[in-house]
Amino acid sequence: MESQELKKELDATLDARRELGPEYEAALVDSFVEKVDTQVRRRLAEERLTAVRGGRGGASALDGNFGERFGFAIITLILAIPLSGIGATQAGFKGLLVAWAGVLGVNFIHASKRLRPRPRLRLRP
Repeated sequence: MESQELKKELDATLDARRELGPEYEAALVDSFVEKVDTQVRRRLAEERLTAVRGGRGGASALDGNFGERFGFAIITLILAIPLSGIGATQAGFKGLLVAWAGVLGVNFIHASKRLRPRPRLRLRP
């Protein structure tokens, strides 16, 4: 898509040069180079943003799913408090261990789902 837009811009620039004459050539070339530069910078920024968001397949703190993972961890820790109390009251230290094993197990399963490689999406051909 970008190459088609640039080709149209180049054609328009060449048409304008033919109509306006060689005295406007420098201004027309500068304008075209500026448009190319803008598109190149935009594409580089998009590629960097894709890499930061996890385009490499890895999960990072800047990944779009960080809030989901953080929220899940906080919720399980909040729920661990009453579960620990119930487990300790009903079965003593063994009940406390079972409650925390459950909390850790749920978090481990959730984290392992995040570690599976995701298919890469290509934005542009």
